[in-house]
Amino acid sequence: MSATVSVHTSLPDPHAAGHADPALRPLIERFLTNLWSEAGLADATIAAYRHDLEVLAEYLARRRIVFRQLTPQDVQNFLVYLKEECGLAISSISRRLVAVKLFCRYAWQHGQIDQDVSMQIEMPKKWHYLPRVLNPKQVETLLSMPDDEDPLALRDRAVLELFYASGLRVSELVGLRLEDVHLDVGYVRCFGKGSKERIVPMGQQAINAVRDYLEHLRPQLVDGTGCNRLFLSRTGKPFDRTNCWRLVVKYARRMGVTGKLSPHTLRHCFATHLLSNGADIRMVQEMLGHADIATTQIYTHVDSARLKAIHQKFHPRQ
Repeated sequence: MSATVSVHTSLPDPHAAGHADPALRPLIERFLTNLWSEAGLADATIAAYRHDLEVLAEYLARRRIVFRQLTPQDVQNFLVYLKEECGLAISSISRRLVAVKLFCRYAWQHGQIDQDVSMQIEMPKKWHYLPRVLNPKQVETLLSMPDDEDPLALRDRAVLELFYASGLRVSELVGLRLEDVHLDVGYVRCFGKGSKERIVPMGQQAINAVRDYLEHLRPQLVDGTGCNRLFLSRTGKPFDRTNCWRLVVKYARRMGVTGKLSPHTLRHCFATHLLSNGADIRMVQEMLGHADIATTQIYTHVDSARLKAIHQKFHPRQ
């Protein structure tokens, strides 16, 4: 991998409204190179950070703010700009602020900024939205949607079963290689955020679905290039995130589910149904690949039926 990850942005030319700090963009590149080499962040994360910092650079140029003299108030004004002029949601602003704070800390440590503004900026408070979750019966219906008359039904069924059986992120699932799947012992090895490796068990129905796909369909899809990805498109190329998202949406629409539903919904179902049936939250955290257990804890709040049953059983005034 190259340390420089290209990303296309729709940013206006910062020179059109101000004079860019000539030292800022080289500093951004050094920072991103450091993140890649020291932290091992994924390409997509590096690209997102570059975009966020280019937005900051444009903002500073337009307002003729010298980066070395950046103050906490300048950063606060930048957040207001993202909210009021760019119309970003609090969650999006929070993500951009992470990049800005890391960059400012790096710049201060390397003597490129007069003060460590990262220590003086608070993250904006954001709502914690409960994820959408299908009940077990709905999941069973979704998993049965691929029609045997569809030439790609074996692949689609294997994808859906593996999502629900393992709780993988879509990027993790489409990135699986043949050697990452161990059907005889019932687990997959995946690489999550920050290239962190983890082992996730898979149930017998998912094992059967993946085995059927490997034995009866994948050999027909291989285009002779020796691709070792587990899931392939109809043309023999690696199955990508976009097509995986479309696959899930297609079958959700076929079963009559409306509204937002994506591969991540099956990840939510995986976690919620495990916890509802008594799984230890630390084990679920490990299987999901969450660095912070607080991220996993949101799934303890989405099973309203279970909460109601507990309330009825234990509350003294029933």
